[in-house]
Amino acid sequence: MLTRRLFLKSTALIGCSAAAHPLMSTATFAGAPGENRLVVIILRGAMDGLDVFQPYGDPDLAALRQTLSLGPDHGATDLDGFFALHSALSPLLPLWNAGQLSFAPAVSTPYRDKRSHFDGQDMLEAGTGTDLEIDSQQDGWLNRLLQQMPGQDSETAYSVGVAQMRILRGAAEAKSWTPKVNMDLSPQAELLLTRIYHDDPLFREASAQALEIVAGLSPDLPEAKRGQEHLELASFAANRLNGATRIASFSLPGWDTHAGQARGIERSLTRLSETILSLKADLGANWDRTTVMAMTEFGRTVRENGSGGTDHGTGGAMLMAGGAVRGGRALGDWPGLAEGDLYAGRDLMPLRDIRAYAAWAMHAKFGIPRAALEGAVFPGLDMGSDPRILA
Repeated sequence: MLTRRLFLKSTALIGCSAAAHPLMSTATFAGAPGENRLVVIILRGAMDGLDVFQPYGDPDLAALRQTLSLGPDHGATDLDGFFALHSALSPLLPLWNAGQLSFAPAVSTPYRDKRSHFDGQDMLEAGTGTDLEIDSQQDGWLNRLLQQMPGQDSETAYSVGVAQMRILRGAAEAKSWTPKVNMDLSPQAELLLTRIYHDDPLFREASAQALEIVAGLSPDLPEAKRGQEHLELASFAANRLNGATRIASFSLPGWDTHAGQARGIERSLTRLSETILSLKADLGANWDRTTVMAMTEFGRTVRENGSGGTDHGTGGAMLMAGGAVRGGRALGDWPGLAEGDLYAGRDLMPLRDIRAYAAWAMHAKFGIPRAALEGAVFPGLDMGSDPRILA
């Protein structure tokens, strides 16, 4: 079976591209008691939260970024006098104004310092509290959640993709289905595989091999369908959620922006915006009972690099949307961007474990006891105070 990790090794690449741009967006679905719906979107590649929710009110931002995250004077939309929304997410402004969109600006998993996409994504999906033995954690937090929910119907739990997402792996039964594989690298991925490695003979050859593999894996899709996979996935997820399914999870790739971030993140944010609005439209009345949580494996450096991009960091942002969300606000505190406020002198300091927001949502939506969430579902988690993210 061709996995993301095997793809990376087989092409001799030790960089980011394969992990940040997997072979396809996988998806999982599960039934649960009640009418509340949950959608978890994994943003693979480490989304730059500082560029999505731009803290233009922080006096230290301007010295750190010259072309990125510059606020309302450069096309972003002011949200609250401190944060501004990236222009590519402007179609979501009606959700913000309606109280159906919010974000947490300084969050992370417990993963620290190694900054590997593979390990960071594995920890995000496993929901563990340690990065020492990621490979030994065989199950995912959504699967452990299902084990805590009486009446969960395993017949409605599926994994769609080349391999089952770790987030649904575990004792709760789930079926899997493998469709045709689609590999469509984003512009920044091709940039990484060509220009950045151009002067290195080993990596230049590996890049060429990788692109050949990509071309061989791409199916003969109609041209009109290319670039629309996220919309088809959102529509399929909504169709399931309008039936017996209550929990859906899938991934959107394309967030690794080491170079040319302005172009790359605009494309990815457009896809995210379209995905959320497609869910809203297709869910109809069920949107009012839906919570969408978009998470990424880690953030990016606060300093813009010389290639107009950002590198792997620590603190990042989490987006929440849906009719069940108490939106129109930023959740949690802001750590600041002064030199002494940064993590390791280079990254946004995370102020809250991203798992805590997921756990409080599970508590509110499905009535899972706090003890079970801090023990069985998210081992080692201290949920802290209730952020009251749901209406």
